[in-house]
Amino acid sequence: MALDMSKHPCFNEDVKGKFGRIHLPVAPKCNIQCNFCNRKYDCVNESRPGVSSQILAPKQALAYLKEMQGVDNRLTVMGIAGPGDPFANPDETMETLRLVRAEYPDMLLCVATNGLGAAPYVKEMAELEVSHLTVTVNAIDPEVGQHVYAWVRDGKKILRGLPAAELLLERQLEVIRLCKQYGITVKINSILIPGVNDEHIVEVAKYMSELGADLFNCIGMCRAEGAAFDSIKEPESGVVCATRLQAEQYLPQMKHCTRCRADAVGCISDSLPIKAIELMSKYANGPLDPQDERPYVAAATMEGFLVNVHLGQAKQLNIYSYDKTGGARVIETRPTPEPGCGEERWGKLAETLKDCRALLVASAGPIPTRVLEAQGVKVVLTESLIEQAIQDIYNHKPVAPPSRPRVCGATCGGNAQGCA
Repeated sequence: MALDMSKHPCFNEDVKGKFGRIHLPVAPKCNIQCNFCNRKYDCVNESRPGVSSQILAPKQALAYLKEMQGVDNRLTVMGIAGPGDPFANPDETMETLRLVRAEYPDMLLCVATNGLGAAPYVKEMAELEVSHLTVTVNAIDPEVGQHVYAWVRDGKKILRGLPAAELLLERQLEVIRLCKQYGITVKINSILIPGVNDEHIVEVAKYMSELGADLFNCIGMCRAEGAAFDSIKEPESGVVCATRLQAEQYLPQMKHCTRCRADAVGCISDSLPIKAIELMSKYANGPLDPQDERPYVAAATMEGFLVNVHLGQAKQLNIYSYDKTGGARVIETRPTPEPGCGEERWGKLAETLKDCRALLVASAGPIPTRVLEAQGVKVVLTESLIEQAIQDIYNHKPVAPPSRPRVCGATCGGNAQGCA
């Protein structure tokens, strides 16, 4: 079945009130730090990139999409736009695209990225018929770009200043060229920042047109409290309009952008629906795979009342069942695998907990978290009462996080390289 490209409301202003999009917030991590961005704050009444009321795992996201399709039948586009960058979370992003494409062969798939890590995934995106890619390009001169970004992370390497801007631009140009090679429609977003790149935006549009970009979106900077640029005033609408007018000689302009959230749902002008907030909370705080029957919850505890043991130090885990009348009840205690065998240890633990939807621990390293969650066991960091935490899990509510995030190796005597 051929995709109907005209049903994308961001790329076709004529249908902005007729068809809608749903953004699935599966990508929390980011690989750059823009000086205008602060993703720590989220109000459900604000509309700006980088914020989301929840984070969903890929299978949670698919279940949420299915239910929202029944709520709003205008949804023709599934997009992934953060709240971090999709390709700082490539496994989650690509799995979500695969799941949605398998379930919805005629749905438009769209991804928005800074471009730093996207190039290796363009070929598969094309195979999955991802039809639209948005790349945010704020400068095509690294001398300008170095003032836009605090840092860029390439793998484990952090770059700052001119080298950071040079690498980011190189990767952005590569991904745009690849997208056009594979027939993917490309939109360029450029954030107009007064006194930083405001006189440079038209040059960006000109250069992007030479690369074959299809649409240009000049967006006035949205001031975010706590960001490095929070003292810079947002540009006046007249300035943005004048810039668009100049840029229009090179590329068609998107003039109806509302600076969507990473969990936006519905038509472009719609606010985040209450039903969407409820459903996102339901799935985000449920099993990683909503189709998976996992009746129990495991907890690492010293005395049976509080979650107060680091996963790497836990020699055994209490296994709890739950019902609304009797509350949480210990059904058995299971030993954890012996330490010292790396990821194999956590694979064994995942098998031990294959009937558990969540594991409550005071702290856990990134390696066991990744291995356990890949096998369906959600790792929940908390220091709360076990009864309350389990009640929250079964009622699809967020569990209170630890009062102070722990640094790997700081409290367990390890080497800060992840649990073995």
